[in-house]
Amino acid sequence: MTDTHDLRAEALVSKAWPYEEARKLLKRYPQGKPGGAVLFETGYGPSGLPHIGTFNEVLRTTMVRNAFHALSDQPTRLVAFSDDMDGLRKVPDNVPNKEMLAEHLGKPLTRIPDPFEKYESFAHHNNAMLRAFLDRFGFDYEFVSSTDYYAGGRFDDALKGVLRHFDAIMDVMLPTLRAERRATYSPVLPISPTTGVVLQVPVEVVDADAGTIAFTDEDGARVEQSALGGMSKLQWKVDWAMRWVALGVDYEMAGKDLIDSVTQSSKIARVLGGRPPEGFNYEMFLDEKGEKISKSKGNGLSLDEWLTYGPDESLAFYIYREPRKAKALHMGVIPRAVDDYWQYRANYPGQELKQQLGNPVHHIHDGRVPGEQLPVTFGLLLNLVGVMGGEATRDQVWGYLANYLPDASARAYPALDRLIDYALAYHRDVVAPTLQRRAPEGAEIDGLRRLDADLAALPATATAEEIQNLVYEIGKTGGFESLRDWFKALYETLLGSSQGPRMGSFIALYGIDNTRKLIAEALAS
Repeated sequence: MTDTHDLRAEALVSKAWPYEEARKLLKRYPQGKPGGAVLFETGYGPSGLPHIGTFNEVLRTTMVRNAFHALSDQPTRLVAFSDDMDGLRKVPDNVPNKEMLAEHLGKPLTRIPDPFEKYESFAHHNNAMLRAFLDRFGFDYEFVSSTDYYAGGRFDDALKGVLRHFDAIMDVMLPTLRAERRATYSPVLPISPTTGVVLQVPVEVVDADAGTIAFTDEDGARVEQSALGGMSKLQWKVDWAMRWVALGVDYEMAGKDLIDSVTQSSKIARVLGGRPPEGFNYEMFLDEKGEKISKSKGNGLSLDEWLTYGPDESLAFYIYREPRKAKALHMGVIPRAVDDYWQYRANYPGQELKQQLGNPVHHIHDGRVPGEQLPVTFGLLLNLVGVMGGEATRDQVWGYLANYLPDASARAYPALDRLIDYALAYHRDVVAPTLQRRAPEGAEIDGLRRLDADLAALPATATAEEIQNLVYEIGKTGGFESLRDWFKALYETLLGSSQGPRMGSFIALYGIDNTRKLIAEALAS
């Protein structure tokens, strides 16, 4: 077991990005944060259901929090903040009762009926989905509702601070706005006493210490009312800054598209007498065409889609890697992520502490990496299922695995058993529609005939390495321009794909006799 002192010493110089982020907090509080826990925050807009971006942000923040625990004994908290006082700007495409929602446009999300007719409001429904979502993955967090804090008066002192510094906040924001927006911009958004809508209108500060404001309502009447107790909310950049100051947020990350927003909110936080949190800007996910993933477009890959075809750990692995680099997020990246995760996990036990702290699985499992290893790659499973056909079952896959593993069983390899289900689903929905075996030609025909004859001469107990050497020899002496051409021919004529597994391992797994049948089918075509 690693000594805590050794781990802390190594973590202090580790180049793994969670440790680099955690060290910012050590510099922020060299003597420890006085009077409370170091506070991490993630934000969520409940105008829609939780999605892969929500998971991404909470997971990465949790990784930084765990890294900080390795460096410091200071207590920490993670707040998942829901901006449910926000006014509904447009009706989402993926909800029922759209006509009803359209009647409530502009109102705070907690004051709009639930279109699913299960909760007291639309926000309450989506907040419940968020909590269930975070609980599913075992995140340690505290849920905070913007409405609860505004209406319950917990932001009242901070709101008075905004009113006292109203002009200074306007000086920060107005230069960033277009001329037409400047004419109506206000850091404070009053709630109309007549319609309940969050108003985007100019506001006059009547009495900052009392929290009183004046504005023109939708019917043209001048209204003077309190900004406190849930009767107003703040524009989101101002709201973000106010929240940092009011809650004492020490760390919050954001997407690269919010860099300017972080800059403005940080300036406002200083105006309010606070200190902006530490954090960093991560790059966005892209779809297959290289376009930014958008909830409204519905492009890219959803969280549920990934978890239909790959385990949680594979998604966590993909999210951990290179957070400052834009990455494609589509079906095609899942198998590689699964196998890369297991490869790094296999490497972990034999690594020195320095390498372990830089290994993604260390951060995925917070240093408690499970010991079970995977004897067969996910890619190999996919190829096996591919040649078995669309009606393959888990039991049949285990039957083939018995050719390869002496103790093949779900009890002996529970993680492999779980991966079989993912492989069957991925093949059925993603791979099968694209498979198309072609007929061999030229040197490929002679190569396949040699392979068939050589396989026939091998004993049933031949190892994957022995079979691989045989395949290599044919590729080197069979008249192919390169070994790559030979292996590509095997994949395309036997498996129906331009890419494939290590053939020695595949043949050992699928069985020599079954492979010879594949060769016979290819030659007959």
